[in-house]
Amino acid sequence: MFRRARTQEEIRRFLAIGAVQVAELDLDGDESAPRPGPGSPPVTHGEVFLLVRRAGRPVGTLLARVPEGADPRTVLTRAAAGVAGDAAVAEAAGDGGGPPYASVVVATRERAGRLARTLDSLLAQEHPRFEVVVVDNAPVTGGTRELVERAYGERVRYACEPVPGLAVAHNRGLAAARGEVVAFTDDDVVADPHWLTELTAPFAADPRLGCVTGLILPARLRTPAQVLLESHGGFAKGFTPTTYDPGDPPRDEPLFPFTAGRFGSGANMAFRTEVLRAVGGFDPATGTGTPARGGDDLYGFVRVLAQGYRLHYTPRALVWHHHRETWADLEAQAYGYGAGLTAYLTAILVNRPALLPAFLARLPRGLAHARALTGARDTDGGGAPGGHGARAHPWPRRLSRLQRRGMAYGPLGYLRARRALAGATGRGTG
Repeated sequence: MFRRARTQEEIRRFLAIGAVQVAELDLDGDESAPRPGPGSPPVTHGEVFLLVRRAGRPVGTLLARVPEGADPRTVLTRAAAGVAGDAAVAEAAGDGGGPPYASVVVATRERAGRLARTLDSLLAQEHPRFEVVVVDNAPVTGGTRELVERAYGERVRYACEPVPGLAVAHNRGLAAARGEVVAFTDDDVVADPHWLTELTAPFAADPRLGCVTGLILPARLRTPAQVLLESHGGFAKGFTPTTYDPGDPPRDEPLFPFTAGRFGSGANMAFRTEVLRAVGGFDPATGTGTPARGGDDLYGFVRVLAQGYRLHYTPRALVWHHHRETWADLEAQAYGYGAGLTAYLTAILVNRPALLPAFLARLPRGLAHARALTGARDTDGGGAPGGHGARAHPWPRRLSRLQRRGMAYGPLGYLRARRALAGATGRGTG
């Protein structure tokens, strides 16, 4: 009874969370007003989640309030003046060479309306040479094929993958890719015009680089679910470029390389094509659309690192993500994230049993890390998201419980997914 009452109170507080405007401002630009986020109206008074750029490069986010009757540009420029551009400048010195030929893979299933918005942003990329491949995953209608053929003609290649599952779809895209680098994004993002260049250029500078991930920010913060998620960091990994090297493990990663959620997300990742193919691509029994519920991207990160290749995170490669919108969405997301986490760990150990001793050696500290990750994250604040990790709203305990339940289910979900896949394809997943 007490738990039910507490959950009801959490939902009541959740529903009281107000909408936040999304905008961006370049401190070195000459625009007369902040630009609204993708799909958002022009900025007016009220709370604003602001991306700050310098010379076009993302360098930070903040939360500001524009008083009624005030000029948004004046208020937001003043608020943004303290955001430093040191991260972007530090990364620029390490760049070398032009970006390699790239293939962009977008897996989708029955979301033609959202897909069109994503494809429009991809075809507007400044990258000098790339292709776009849409993978239609287990379609039940011809909507996606019709959209690609009618609206995008020869500019976008179409592929169909009848077996459901995000990893299976990504593997289909990997097989079709012609580029030296294969990038993956989702059908619910809008890519910044510089995204593909910034995501792929690091490969030219570092021959030992196997994977690059980038920055993910919210396209809109209109619902309590979207604001709550972004209050706790969303999908962003900060504004400091970071290289993860298996030859020099980071001291603050207790389960490295198994804490792959710290490295990036599947909506914004790229791999050296030959490297990803050499490790066998993604485990098809992981990912959305399978009983495993997720973890396909994390699996790919660890497999590449385990082969001795480096992984680089760059905040300069930006996509705007349309977060899920309802409380029910958050519940499903929390459970799915927990399941995907332990499902991908199971997949790694099943497919690479030689990694088991290293995993067990890191397990005690890793369990402590997991408990902290899924704990109820309280806050004294009552505002909206600004700096990532500010936690301006309490994280509901119910969502933490669901994530832990998902973690307990994940290994079973992965084994169920392997059986289902073997039945669908007539072969195993090893």
